[in-house]
Amino acid sequence: LMERLYWVRHRCLQLISTDRRRGWYSSPSSLPPKSSLDAQDPLFQRHKIKELKQSYSRNKVRTTKYTFLSFIPKNLFEQLHRFANVYFIFLGALNFVPIVNAFQPEISIIPIVFVMSITAVKDLWEDQRRRKSDQQVNNLLCDVFDRKQKRYVERRWADVCVGDLIRLCCNEIIPADMVLLHSSDPNGVCHIETANLDGETNLKQRQVVRDLPQQGSEFVPENYSSRIECENPNNDLRRFRGFMEHPGKVRVGLHSENLLLRSCTVRNTETVIGIVVYAGHETKAMQNNSGPRYKRSKLECRLNMDVLWCVVLLLLMCLVAAVGHGFWLSELHNPIFMIPDDTHPALAAFYMFWTMIIVLQVLIPISLYVSIEIVKLGQVYFIQNDLDLYNPVLDTGVQCRALNITEDLGQIQYLFSDKTGTLTENRMLFRRCTVAGTEYPHHENDPQLQAKLNTLSSPMRSPFRQEAAEISHILDFFLALTVCNTVVVSSPTQPRHMPMVRTPLRSLEEMKAMFQKLSLPRFPSSPNRNTDTLPSLTKKLFTRGRPASYFPNSSPQTPIKTLQSPTIPSGTPSDTPPAPVTPALSSGAWGEDRDDIQKAKDNSAESESDDEDEAEELLYEAESPDEAALVQAAKAYGYTLLGRSPEQVLVAVPGTGPLSIALLHVLPFHSARKRMSVVVRHPLTGEVVVYTKGADNVIMELAEPDGFSREIMERTQRHLDQYAREGLRTLCVAKKVLEEQEYKAWLKRHEYAETSIENREELLLESAERLETNLTLLGASGIVDRLQEEVPETIEALQEAGIKVWVLTGDKQETAINIAFACKLIRPTDHILMANCDSKARLQELQHEIRQVTKEGTPEDDSSDSVLVIDGRTLDYALQKELQGSFLDLTCCCRSVICCRSTPLQKSQVVQLVRDKLKVMTLAIGDGANDVSMIQMADVGIGISGQEGMQAVMSSDFAISRFKFLRKLILVHGHWCYARLANMILYFFYKNVMYVNLLFWYQFFCGFSGNTMTNSWVLIFFNLLFTSVPPIIYGVLDKDVSGEMLLEVPDLYKYGQNSEAYLPSTFWLNILDAFYQSLVCFFIPYFAYAGSDIGVFFFGSPINGSALLIILLHQLIESRTVTWIHAALLLFSALFYYAFVLLLSIMCVTCNSPTNPYGIETKVMSEPLYYLICGFTTVLALLPRYYTHISESAHLHTSNENKAAQRLSSRHVPQNFSVNADMPHLTDCIAEAGTVLS
Repeated sequence: LMERLYWVRHRCLQLISTDRRRGWYSSPSSLPPKSSLDAQDPLFQRHKIKELKQSYSRNKVRTTKYTFLSFIPKNLFEQLHRFANVYFIFLGALNFVPIVNAFQPEISIIPIVFVMSITAVKDLWEDQRRRKSDQQVNNLLCDVFDRKQKRYVERRWADVCVGDLIRLCCNEIIPADMVLLHSSDPNGVCHIETANLDGETNLKQRQVVRDLPQQGSEFVPENYSSRIECENPNNDLRRFRGFMEHPGKVRVGLHSENLLLRSCTVRNTETVIGIVVYAGHETKAMQNNSGPRYKRSKLECRLNMDVLWCVVLLLLMCLVAAVGHGFWLSELHNPIFMIPDDTHPALAAFYMFWTMIIVLQVLIPISLYVSIEIVKLGQVYFIQNDLDLYNPVLDTGVQCRALNITEDLGQIQYLFSDKTGTLTENRMLFRRCTVAGTEYPHHENDPQLQAKLNTLSSPMRSPFRQEAAEISHILDFFLALTVCNTVVVSSPTQPRHMPMVRTPLRSLEEMKAMFQKLSLPRFPSSPNRNTDTLPSLTKKLFTRGRPASYFPNSSPQTPIKTLQSPTIPSGTPSDTPPAPVTPALSSGAWGEDRDDIQKAKDNSAESESDDEDEAEELLYEAESPDEAALVQAAKAYGYTLLGRSPEQVLVAVPGTGPLSIALLHVLPFHSARKRMSVVVRHPLTGEVVVYTKGADNVIMELAEPDGFSREIMERTQRHLDQYAREGLRTLCVAKKVLEEQEYKAWLKRHEYAETSIENREELLLESAERLETNLTLLGASGIVDRLQEEVPETIEALQEAGIKVWVLTGDKQETAINIAFACKLIRPTDHILMANCDSKARLQELQHEIRQVTKEGTPEDDSSDSVLVIDGRTLDYALQKELQGSFLDLTCCCRSVICCRSTPLQKSQVVQLVRDKLKVMTLAIGDGANDVSMIQMADVGIGISGQEGMQAVMSSDFAISRFKFLRKLILVHGHWCYARLANMILYFFYKNVMYVNLLFWYQFFCGFSGNTMTNSWVLIFFNLLFTSVPPIIYGVLDKDVSGEMLLEVPDLYKYGQNSEAYLPSTFWLNILDAFYQSLVCFFIPYFAYAGSDIGVFFFGSPINGSALLIILLHQLIESRTVTWIHAALLLFSALFYYAFVLLLSIMCVTCNSPTNPYGIETKVMSEPLYYLICGFTTVLALLPRYYTHISESAHLHTSNENKAAQRLSSRHVPQNFSVNADMPHLTDCIAEAGTVLS
């Protein structure tokens, strides 16, 4: 019976099991032991796999906060995190206690219900938008393999599970994180575009898992039975660790190049197949989706402190009322107007304390927080729609990604800026190069360099033997520029994602035989009339708009083979500069074959002329603008990159045509190494050559200085220094020829590093560093990166506004200094203080020396004319804890600071140090991934959507497209946002305190009984409805100074820097003014009606009317800009109040039990005394505020005019510097600058 039940169980499992996949992933702790799994029945294995997959996350994503059932409780729970909401709920509940209630309990909860309802509706609307977006994503379709049907079927993204085999075509978006199992590319390559993930539009290359049983053939999903184990889900986009165990128990490491990430797009590949390892919220894309950024502004912190002061004031007023009530009761003896009870006066005073808290509750501005959110939304709207901040070229404006810190833009004290791409265009132009110690300016292709290159293709002239080494360096230099990169070549007229076609290319063996026959230089003019010229080859490559990746062995008729001749030496000693490409020429061969050569030249010319019109220009897509500029420069001298595959690079060489260069290894750029290398098999010599390019200081340290190389290095260093002084970005190029045994020994260790599962990154880094030693320096390049427009004017305006500008860059000191001169960060009269120290002790000594110089040269007005320039190594010492204080003291004595050779970590450390130690408001701006940590560390982070992707933008609070927009964003919008919000907050405190004091003064005449002289409806709605809308418009539209004046006089920005609009003294002056106005507003009607027999509500009517007019006209006085919108809303608020109270007086009979306001307002408004009291009270209450405002406005106007006149009189003729290597006058500016200490 048990056996039969066991069979039925497995049969049922077989019928209901979907069993669509066999690969799975798990962490080592959660994966069942392999031995136990293998020992089980296959049906039981399937059931185990199914159970295991159910423990993984589904691919359905949900970014919403709420569900239908959780919305009300969850939203209430979130809103209760605000102290003000808890406070008012407590008061509403307290008013239901009969012994302490002040008025109808139902009315007391109206304000909190109203405010929380508005917030809930806003949250629901935002969540609904997210829900619609989620539905669109989850309903996308993809092809998933179904094992039952044994074919691919369409399924929604939401139905994809871990272990599914998914097939994607070109241009399709990846639905989940997948390990790449198959690619239609014969080399197992897939290109993806990660723009949806990190904003970068350049293509990333991914590789099929190594040693797959089906690799290189058609992928059969049924035959896939490998097992995958990988790390737990995390948010690191550049790391993926795991392994795949094949049926033969062979394990293969899985790494980031095998992983296709969710939200990326497949490009340049017809079909890919992958297995899902992370789904839904476990994918790296969702792990990085942290939602909107939230930062607390400086003004908000100040607001919270003042709310606490209002609480203290409220408690003090309630305490006075409670004590007064106790004394009043103790002095009464059998009053006829009170119902006697046995309550002790002290206990009655205690009850009265809580009653007065209910009565005076509006002292805490419940609507202030909602009003602030609305005002900030309005400010963001006007910032994003400012046409002056719109870039028509990129069709982008300002993006406000953090909605709650707009006012912080008006309080910036320190600005930290990247250089490349932020101050400059990050569009590189090749200007100069130095090869073998000889400098060549790039003026429409340098004639001297062109002449030397022409000797390679000219059959009538051969180089002298003394020129052979130099020409060898030139060839290797440009060959390195062509192949040492990750540039992708594409067609200009067709989409880059078109499927690739196979193009037969010319055999390199034929070229070698031709070279040997003619005994020509290694790069002669091709005599074969069937040789593909560059235009015709380009035409073939892009027949269908395919990218210039190619398949070198795809055509059996004309395969391309790497040249490996036993007659050619296998290696060249690395201690002597190799010159394998310029052997001595045989004169006999020239005479015999001159006619053939001339015919070949004629045929080549005809071929070029035929294809000239049809030739297509190559487009290069590079990960960095530097790479694209170097490849374009090599192309200008005849070295054209035609295509690239993982194994080969196709290069057109002057006079030769396309050469297929075997690409053995690519050692990508790493921030720790500051260089990249490629290992190739030379197409003509067969040697294994390492080409390296990187930062000049790094390459110089790795170069081998001996003999001829030493002289080249010295001359190259002088050229590098000159390039840096001219503001050029410098890059060194070197090579290394490996012996076969040396290469094999390195390859063995490198393959171990590549196949390692643990510590793979560290092992690869060590492997690259072992190879990149004893290099032979080839030369260096100088690339110009032009300043963006209006950068000097922007920095000058920011400095005049009192903002200290620091530049944090990874460039050389000379380059950074030159850029600083060009953008007016350094003036010609400034003292440049250089800090280049090799020890901590030397830094301490230098700081003492510099401090003495700065103290002696500091003028009386504390305006320093010193600029500190510090390199990365010295910055490391300065950031150590024991030197931080002295470093900051030193920087405070300088007008600007330039940190050179700084790493991304150092950038964020500098920002954090200045922000935390100096307690200042900081802003960081950058455009690249290396600026992300700095941007996130600052109080305000601004990203520039430039040439290095969108990572900085995605991590920022605000995003702009040009540095010049920072001027108006900070000086104008920042000032306005701060001034508007500060004044609006002060106005809210004022109007609440003013109205509450009216109720407090009345307690002195009613025995501190907690009664009010107005009905509860007016009391609740006065601050909630009647006077809440005008301040919002005031906070959105008011302009204390025009935008033109703020740009003309940047010194006005210090108003926000010093928090002059919202000082503690300003807050208390507003409170005192509110007390004064409440006294006037209360006692004038009191004395006017003294001795009369009017009722309580009759007495309260002119008080309420006067208070409304005073509060509204007070705002009109404070407004610097009065538009028709202001006037209309003020008039509407007044009319709304009078319409409400009149309707209440006409219609309300029992709505304010136990009192009756029926007919009171109509009666009191029919008497002229009412209007006389209101008018006189309003004028007398506002008179001090009006005269204060007039005097402040006159003083401010005079001050602004004086500052503008002073600025015009002191304005000198601007010196516009252009960062261009062809303008040597820039070096004179540095030489004529002030004192330089080092």
